[in-house]
Amino acid sequence: MTGRERYRALLENRKADKAGFWMGNPHDDTLPSYFRYFGAGSKEELACKLNDDFAWLPADLNYWRHPENEPVFDLLNGQPRHSLGQPGAFAQCEDVREVDAYHWPDVKYIDLDLLEKDIDKTIARGMGVAGGAWSCFFHIVADFFGMENYFIKMYTDPDVVDAVTEHVMTFYLEANQMIYARMGGKIDALFLGNDFGSQQDLLISPECFSRFVLPYFKQLIDQAKRAGLYVMLHSCGSIDRVIPMLIDAGIDALHPLQAKARGMNAENLKKYKDDILFVGGVDTQELLPFGTPRQVKDEVFRLKDIFGSGWVVSPSHEALLPNVPPENLLAMHDAAMEL
Repeated sequence: MTGRERYRALLENRKADKAGFWMGNPHDDTLPSYFRYFGAGSKEELACKLNDDFAWLPADLNYWRHPENEPVFDLLNGQPRHSLGQPGAFAQCEDVREVDAYHWPDVKYIDLDLLEKDIDKTIARGMGVAGGAWSCFFHIVADFFGMENYFIKMYTDPDVVDAVTEHVMTFYLEANQMIYARMGGKIDALFLGNDFGSQQDLLISPECFSRFVLPYFKQLIDQAKRAGLYVMLHSCGSIDRVIPMLIDAGIDALHPLQAKARGMNAENLKKYKDDILFVGGVDTQELLPFGTPRQVKDEVFRLKDIFGSGWVVSPSHEALLPNVPPENLLAMHDAAMEL
């Protein structure tokens, strides 16, 4: 099987010739050491050397080209960020009309030509494509208010929260529709990300998740399914309490399985193995930074025994930091190749 064939088979029925592999998306500060160790000159070459089965090509993150260098969303009205709780553009907003009057982004500034060129290169390398817009509406709306303000306004000003979320979603739905219409047949899965878990639990209650978050996931999922795509969802943290909701909403794969977060250990997650593809789970908090290559390989073998055939070997957070030595990345890869 090619990487793309393997990725699609795993998404379809969680069975392939072997476990999948994705090294993740190492942090820019990490890449120089990896390039030296593996003899690679680019992230794409590194992915080929490590036999990645798919590539992540987020349209809104990597292909936004505004002529005046404006960001996709001006979350803080041009102010520098100091914290996640920092008041955003709508921190004091109590009127939906103020939301409607805001300068919302235009999808025309996504460079579709460059995106399609990179997709074609990825397919030519035999790799699958995890693409579409990253669609991180939960993060964006949180930043528009400031995280604490966002959670409070779910109770005090739900109509304002709805209005901001709907405007953000309009951008993502229009972007994805534009991408699917032109190159949907080249994309294997919509890969969308929203971190809604902490180390211990959800950031909001399941009731608030069901009211303010899940319906928008459903819109993105349904749109992708109509275009013939699978759906892979990213969320860090402890999200076990809402995984059944996400499965019912139609996700096909869950990433990155933050192994040390409560309820996200493989022994607990295996109850979902008949319903979704697992992507990740190799601990980046302790094992990959501080373990030995032998320990990394043993953990990959242990996880395979638990997860079974429906697994893509990958870190429990994709942005590998400089404290993850290349020897441990290689050990994770080598173990995956042996499965």
